[in-house]
Amino acid sequence: MTTRNLEVARQEAAWINRIISGETHLTEDLRREIVQKTVDNFRDHINKGFLEHRKSATIAGEFAVTEWTGKGSILTDVMGREFIDALGGFGLYSLGISHPKVVAAVKAQLERSPQYSQEMLDPIRAQLAHVIANLTPGKIQCGFFANSGTEGIEGAIKLAKLHTGKSGFIAMTNGFHGKTNGSLSLMGKAVFRSPMLPLLPNIRFAEYGDLDSVEAELKKAEIVGEGIAGIVAEPVQGEAGAVVPPPDFWPGLRRLCDKYGVLLIADEVQTGFGRVGEIFGVDLWNVEPDIMCFGKALGGGVVACSAFFATPEVWACMEPNPFIHTTTTGGNPIACAAALAGIEVMLEEDTPRQAKEKGEYVMTKVRALQEKYPGVLKEVRGKGLLIGMLFENGDIGYKAAAGLFKRRVLTSGTLNNAQAIRIEPALNIPWNILDEMLNRLEDTLKELAA
Repeated sequence: MTTRNLEVARQEAAWINRIISGETHLTEDLRREIVQKTVDNFRDHINKGFLEHRKSATIAGEFAVTEWTGKGSILTDVMGREFIDALGGFGLYSLGISHPKVVAAVKAQLERSPQYSQEMLDPIRAQLAHVIANLTPGKIQCGFFANSGTEGIEGAIKLAKLHTGKSGFIAMTNGFHGKTNGSLSLMGKAVFRSPMLPLLPNIRFAEYGDLDSVEAELKKAEIVGEGIAGIVAEPVQGEAGAVVPPPDFWPGLRRLCDKYGVLLIADEVQTGFGRVGEIFGVDLWNVEPDIMCFGKALGGGVVACSAFFATPEVWACMEPNPFIHTTTTGGNPIACAAALAGIEVMLEEDTPRQAKEKGEYVMTKVRALQEKYPGVLKEVRGKGLLIGMLFENGDIGYKAAAGLFKRRVLTSGTLNNAQAIRIEPALNIPWNILDEMLNRLEDTLKELAA
């Protein structure tokens, strides 16, 4: 049992700080000590359950894979082993790990000012809002910056309630919007919701991709007098396994929202900023939402940054009391500098186009492997470089994820379900690394088929 010991705290902080700064040389013994300390500290101070579920601890053998450095689409652990990053931090690394232009912008802003005074007007945040207003579809113009995607969803919930004067929402089965209380209320998955009930009241669920199901919920709410503020959905469901809705779904949602007088809220936390082959997921169907939520890739994969944006008409309700929704660290200068540099890189390198071309290439190749090794893969789906591989069952899926990990390809199951595995690499992943990832995937599927 750890007891309060200030000297131990000082020594342990100094130990890792000397390593980070490069003051201490990384010997083989020190690398092994880092691994052991990491495992011990996860077990004793974070959550020992991680050690049972992370392939980095359960499959790696004597020395658990302890993340240390990364560049582009390659991660290197503290022992010097290199991994192809086909996970992309669940959409965080759309520009790859440590993109030099984003890192340089953050370093420059750190030298100037890392945080805000909270009283003066801050030009970096204002400029980022202006840039995003020029990226978003339709009349989306005004917004608020936070740190995580779930904070963006929480803000959108409050904004919709404030604007409409109604408290209800329609969300989608298997949808994922975050794990704070409000966003968890919109979660379409029992494994996360059930232990935390009761959550927000007046939340209804429709079948994702089924307009009749959505309208049925709107009609029922109208009949019983439960006001619906908004419909919340992901353009492509990410955590559910890259589920793409029918082509009429999002245009149909727009029509239903207009018909019933509710707001259309697009959760672009994972799909935004190029991931699905367009700048935003709703661009796949030329739909204009009332509110959009951003996160993950917004910070360029370097600093956490999120936001929720809306049309001026919807946003007007925030103006009488601008302090009705605030945050101390959200939209800080280094986060906004990272986001601005990330957007510049996205447009310069045309990463949405890269995602579209590479995504089509990967899905063609993987479908060919599906035919070549029957009985393993059930379905391949997705848009851009948000791709889901649905295996015949969870056991096969887990073995596939484990086989890829042993071949040093980093990927993951979705929603605690190994049956669906995502391929979600950097949008600018080099073609040769993409091909090598596919080669290792084929080796894995071949082994499973045998």
